[in-house]
Amino acid sequence: MEQIRQVIKKFILENILFEDDENALDYDDSFIEKGIIDSTGVLELVNFIEEEFSVSVDDEEMIPENLDSVNKLAGFVNKKKEN
Repeated sequence: MEQIRQVIKKFILENILFEDDENALDYDDSFIEKGIIDSTGVLELVNFIEEEFSVSVDDEEMIPENLDSVNKLAGFVNKKKEN
């Protein structure tokens, strides 16, 4: 799961925050509360994880419990890959 977390964090830093400082994003930072990702960003992030990790995300799975931090997203991807 650590590798999944690192890949997700790198994607968000480079493609959403346009930042190369790893300290700009913690694994538990809420994307919503910190204003990191808007609705368009969520779609971009979902598209990325579907392609990168070969999982599919159903509409009803696009909820904060699954997508609101690096840790939550990595856990979600890990669970999808196990199924």
